[in-house]
Parts: sequence; C-alpha cells; structure tokens
Amino acid sequence: MSATGILRALTVLGVLTSLHAARRPNIVFILTDDQDVELYGQDPIIKTRELIGAKGMTFTNMYVSSPLCCPSRSSILTGKYVHNHHGINNSVTGGCSSPEWQQMNEGSAFPVYLKTQGYNTFFAGKYLNQYGFPQTGGVAHIPPGWDWWIGLVGNSVYYNYTLSLNGTAEDHGDNYERDYLTDVIHRRGQEFLGIQSPDSPTPFFMMLSTPACHDPFTPAPQYNSTFSGDRAPRDGSFNLHAKDKHWLIRQAITPMPNDTIEYIDTTFRNRWRTLQSVDDMVEDVIKTLDAKGMLDNTYIFYSSDNGFHLGQFSMPYDKRQAYEFDVKVPLMVRGPGIAKDVVISDSVLNIDLGPTFIELAGATPPNSTDGMSLLPILHGTKDPSVPFRVQFLTEHSGVGIDSVPGCPQYQGQGLMVCKMHCVCQDSRNNTHACLRYKSNSVDYKYCEFEDDENFKELYELKQDPYELTNIVDQINPEILAVLKTNLYDLKICTGDACHGSNSHKII
Repeated sequence: MSATGILRALTVLGVLTSLHAARRPNIVFILTDDQDVELYGQDPIIKTRELIGAKGMTFTNMYVSSPLCCPSRSSILTGKYVHNHHGINNSVTGGCSSPEWQQMNEGSAFPVYLKTQGYNTFFAGKYLNQYGFPQTGGVAHIPPGWDWWIGLVGNSVYYNYTLSLNGTAEDHGDNYERDYLTDVIHRRGQEFLGIQSPDSPTPFFMMLSTPACHDPFTPAPQYNSTFSGDRAPRDGSFNLHAKDKHWLIRQAITPMPNDTIEYIDTTFRNRWRTLQSVDDMVEDVIKTLDAKGMLDNTYIFYSSDNGFHLGQFSMPYDKRQAYEFDVKVPLMVRGPGIAKDVVISDSVLNIDLGPTFIELAGATPPNSTDGMSLLPILHGTKDPSVPFRVQFLTEHSGVGIDSVPGCPQYQGQGLMVCKMHCVCQDSRNNTHACLRYKSNSVDYKYCEFEDDENFKELYELKQDPYELTNIVDQINPEILAVLKTNLYDLKICTGDACHGSNSHKII
C-alpha cells in the first residue's frame, strides 16, 4: 500500500474509532407493577439482583410520587409531580390517559426527547390504566415518541386482553404458550433486540412494562408451586391496629380473621411467583445484549410504579396509602461508567427517571421537569457529603363509589376497594399529601389529609421505621411549622422549585 493509501486508511480508522468512542448508549427500562420493597418484594428476583444490582447500583431509598399506578406512571413519563401533570387517579375523569392528559403531557414526555435525539424507541406492556379504550382514543392512539408500540388496553392482566400492535388491535386469550402477558412482552422485546446491531449508528430505548406482580396475581404454570413454604412477613405493622392514624386506616379489623390471613399468604406467594417470569425476562435481555456485543454500551434500569401492603395496619391488600410499604420501590441500574455492586442511600424519585433518560441520550431535560437527572450518582460525580435530595412529595387523590358490591352498609359513603370482610382501602376523602424531609440527623414524614378531621400524621423514621407512632402532637412547634411550610411549597412547586434546594431547613 502506498503512503497515501496508508494515510487514508489511518484517517478512516481514526474516524471510526472516534465514532465508536462517541457512540451514544442504548437504554433498557424494565418496569414492574406494584412491586414493593418493604414486604421483601425484591427477594424472589435473584437473577435480576445478580445481573443488574450486583453489576451496578442498588438504590435503597427509591420513592414514587403517588402510591397508585396511573399517577405514578404519568410521573415517570413526564418527570413531573402529580399536581403538575394532573393524572390524579386511575379514572379517565381523574386524568388517566384522558384526551386532556394526552394533549397536555404526551408531547413533552421523555420518549419524545429520545426520538429527537435519534433514538429508535420500543414499548411493550402496560402504559396507563385507561389506555386504548374508545374514550381515550382507542388502540389507534400511539403516544408520540414511540417507533414500536405494543400497548396493553387497560389495566394489568395476564390472560384475555387486547394489545395495540402499532395501532391495530391484537386479541389474546388464555393459552399459556401464546398469551401469558409477561412472556408476550418478553418475546416481543427479544424480537426487537434481534434486529439491533452493535455497529448501528442509531441507539435504541426499549421499555418493557410487565403486569407482574399486580392483581390478579396469576403465575406462569411452571411457577405455580414455587415458594410454597413462604408466607407474608409478620414484622413491623402486620396485623396491628392503627394508632393515631387517619379514619380510613382506623376502620380495619384487628386481629385479622383467619381467612384474611390465609388470603394474604396466598397472595404473597403468587406475587412472588409472577415475578419469576420477569426474572427470566431480565436474564434473557442481558444474555441477548451480551451475545450481540451491546451489553457494555447499554444502561439497564429496573423499577416499579408503586409499592403494596399485605396486612400492614390490618389492611388486607392494596396500595393508595401514605406509608413506606406503598411508596417505596426497587431501583437497580447498570451500564457504562457505573461502578459495580454499589448501594446508594440517597433519596431518589420516579420523576428522576425521565430526566436521566433524556440526559443519557445527550439532550437537556426541559425546565418544566420536576425531577433531577441521576447521572451525577450513576457516574460517581456527586459530592458524597451533599444529599442528592433533602425532601420530596408524595400525593394521592382518593376515589370512592356510592355502592360497594358485597358491602351494603357502605351505601352512599364514597368508599372503594373493600376487601375481606369489607375493610376498605380507599375513599373519596382519602386525599393526602406527604412531605419527606431527610437529613443526616432527622428523617421526618409529615402528611396532611383532606378528610372531615383534617387529620395530620408525623413520623420520625430513624426512630420509628414502621410508622407506628404519630408524633404530630408531641413535636416541637417550630419544627412542625417548617414541615408545614415546606409541604405547602412542594404542593405548588414546578420545575427547579421542586428540587428542594430553597427549602426551609430543620437544624
């Protein structure tokens, strides 16, 4: 080869090397449904903890903006608190995938920013609880920003459902081999990964949104007998009557009847069983990425939309409450530049995920975003002496109905989700907002309820991690005043004001 030819070859090699070094990362986001932390909900996903957590970071203080599916998922998509995206509950009238919500939020959701950065985007699974129905645009509605769209119509199920396959209805029945939803999501994800190439200049974002471990808690057949010796945890607030709690919690039956406890244990096992299929999916995703030479350039996030309770304060099962078991969820992340087997104790939120994805894609999160990018934590550039976040907000807007099936005594009282001997988990006035204020010296949760009592609850979680003792009447009035002020500020915050940097401090 001539000197000129060698020079050209070296120039081309240098350009290719530069392009490879500057190659933008792929991103995979696996989202489960109702997977808790406080009830040991991460224990059964052994492969996920080994392949993501041990190969990256495990966040022990990951919280959601709301203890309910649609508001929380809306926060993930928008990076906004509930009071800013206005998807306040799981109903269309409450803004869940409503035409108004779509018009106001979908055009500025994180997938749109990824698309403008040239990402190839893929979604499979549950989107928002009211997605795909006639009043919300039907299956023809594909949210902007998605190239591949496989969206579940309605709420989580495992069989007998409809998918929007790029805008066309695809009906599924009850045959395990063809229809088990977690496995369908798994297979479709593999099909998408199968056509990706490590040499492609186009990076991808893939979101796999599974029904596990949501009601109706249906395991795949091969996992029907696993965990047969396990039962729901009996520690903390299990089967205790609420003391100094708001009225809805006080109406629980304590001690719980035997059939309630039996149902709780069965539900606990089945929830763990449904997660085995998710664990298989995670393993397969990582094996495929590795085999195709893409694993080292791919970030993988694993989280859930909200937590769950099973017998805590004698509530049979559900979510929608202010306590740790309903608002604390898993978060594990691995990827380029992330140290291995690191545990992060900083408080982070689901509203931080969207800004993180956007920044990973090379864009700047919009000023309207209430969350903050996690990149300083992921890449080890955050000052360890400075908390990522001192305070944050959780919100819930209660819902009730006039007639509760099987519970005629509640006619006209606006209750809902009444389980096992008519113990109700939600009501029209189960509307609350909670401030979490956490520093090196204190860890306060302060909640205000919009009920007939204007009830207030305050816990110091360093001393009382199970939130057993409400100290709102014993706390120093000056501290309580600061908590009230900060809660009010967060309830109306937008954008940077939601980061808490200007909050009033508690010494």
